[in-house]
Amino acid sequence: MRPPVRVGMFGLLGSGNLGNDGSLEAVLGYLRAEHPEASVDALCGGPEVVTARYGIPATRLHWYRGEYRTASRAGAIAGKGLGKLVDVVRTAAWVRRHDVVIVPGMGVLEATLPLRPWGFPYSLFLLCASGQLFGTKVALVGVGAGPVGNRLTRGLVRRSARLAAYRSFRDAQSRDALREMGVDTARDGVHPDLAFALPAPRAGAPSSPPGPVCVGVMDFHGGDDDRARAEEIHRRYLDGTTRFVRALVEDGRPVRLLTGDECDRSVVAAVLEAVDSPLVTAAEATSLADLMKETAAAETVVATRYHNLVCALKAGTPTLALSYAAKSDALMDRMGLAAYCHPAREVDADRLLEQFRALEKRSAELRRTLAERNLVAARQLQEQFTALTAALFPTTDHAQARTRQETP
Repeated sequence: MRPPVRVGMFGLLGSGNLGNDGSLEAVLGYLRAEHPEASVDALCGGPEVVTARYGIPATRLHWYRGEYRTASRAGAIAGKGLGKLVDVVRTAAWVRRHDVVIVPGMGVLEATLPLRPWGFPYSLFLLCASGQLFGTKVALVGVGAGPVGNRLTRGLVRRSARLAAYRSFRDAQSRDALREMGVDTARDGVHPDLAFALPAPRAGAPSSPPGPVCVGVMDFHGGDDDRARAEEIHRRYLDGTTRFVRALVEDGRPVRLLTGDECDRSVVAAVLEAVDSPLVTAAEATSLADLMKETAAAETVVATRYHNLVCALKAGTPTLALSYAAKSDALMDRMGLAAYCHPAREVDADRLLEQFRALEKRSAELRRTLAERNLVAARQLQEQFTALTAALFPTTDHAQARTRQETP
């Protein structure tokens, strides 16, 4: 009897980012449907959450539990430094136990948000280097990539991508960005974001008078190259978003605030305090499925976080993007809504309101467009999973050989 293929899932999963967890859920759905015999576990940021929610064993990504807290004291600095060394051994030992490791989606090759080279880029490099060392296939599946200004971060990203056995991207811009870093991407595929493979709720019918507006907010401070003016960017974003919400309330529109990460709750609290109206409420979403239900029930969505946009578009609801990176623009273009993007770094509430009203005037037409584009996305993701099976699961010979090697 052939032993089950051992598949590992790797990333900042279970850490409060709903988009990351949605990508994990999509790949787990594929594995359970196409490879039910596979033995699956994870090395991730929130192992307790991943095990409780998805029913797979999980191990903490970092030995040092304060990895993503700012280290200012000597003890914390020493702990982080020691953790980097311990994680070399921990990551290698975990990778060696697997035949395949999948990094499901996520922007693991980009720096559109503040990023330190010795954070996740270093962890990803350890993963890919360990895969190369032990003959474990590492697959970067449907990932995002973008220009990286920091030289060390760029070097880690480039090396990790080169060491991976399989790569595919969620948009053409990601593939182009990696090619510009010197990685040969000629055989790498481009497919819709993995979250488009998740089940979609039934879309709500347009109502009269107009129904609620979902506004997805973000604790936005710019990207990795914006650190010097991060607070200025945040204040402008928060002020513009708040003024837009207030204008909707003055028109009598119910507003439902959405988040995509635990850190976004501070922005929700700030908007609720500033507007102070019973028409403004906050959703308590704990998954992309919850977000899709919220957006499906809305008349219109205005959102910042990338996976808030994915949920709204997947639900078939007319959407306006507060765009903070090329990936948002690319997604909106793919779904036929390229005209409805607004810069998150320079939110102009008056201009945003004009775009919002123009969007609502075309609501019926855009709902039909989104229905058509979602059918195309579903077909393209099936092609992605077929390609993934061919690349990672052609036979079980590798698994059998590894078992013989490890048998005393």
